[in-house]
Amino acid sequence: MSVRPWRDITRRKSRQIMVGNVPVGGDAPVTVQTMTNTPTSDAKATIDQIRRCEDAGVDIIRVSCPDVESTAALKQIVRASRVPIVADIHFHYKRALEAADAGAACLRINPGNIGSAERVNEVVNAAKANGCAIRIGVNAGSLEKDLLEKYGEPCPEALVESALDHIKLLQDRDFHEFKVAVKASDLFLAVAAYQQLAETVDCPLHLGITEAGGFVGGTVKSAIGIGSLLWYGLGDTL
Repeated sequence: MSVRPWRDITRRKSRQIMVGNVPVGGDAPVTVQTMTNTPTSDAKATIDQIRRCEDAGVDIIRVSCPDVESTAALKQIVRASRVPIVADIHFHYKRALEAADAGAACLRINPGNIGSAERVNEVVNAAKANGCAIRIGVNAGSLEKDLLEKYGEPCPEALVESALDHIKLLQDRDFHEFKVAVKASDLFLAVAAYQQLAETVDCPLHLGITEAGGFVGGTVKSAIGIGSLLWYGLGDTL
């Protein structure tokens, strides 16, 4: 027994996936991710910012890919980066296909938001063919209408149900290289949703408080929310 057992943290056991050459989950250390705020279509500016993030010690970097100009620049960005690149896809499934072909290590999507079953199949096939992981990103601010009608408002149960629906879309296609986030700007809601999800699935959890606010307020909210989850032993990347 520990000399000070009240300091002990028992980490939740999750299965491990790979984001590029970085292990996430299992017995791997908790990885730290950041995101660029340059237009991804501006490859030089994005690479310059990525270099500064690498020098600061980040493990994974996410870039936004809302348009074809962004995914066109992604191949150059991926080649220049020393850490895995996650492509954040804003609903359009073709951006996911282009990002996977460009060398993204992970696609940040909601499988249920990219259209028909055929489109989900295409994205999963592209991820498999290119060795991409997928981050299912559930957000309280963009929950499905049927869940909002069912629960009346964003709540932990709604976020978890959304996550499970998206997970099933991938598992039904024999795709298991995914991690999940259930983010909310309400840190109490986010913490409760992660706690519920952790009891239901064995996949790695990506921690975050979305739209946390400005530098001071956002830092405080993120520190309390993410810190609480880490204290509970939850979280494999943040």
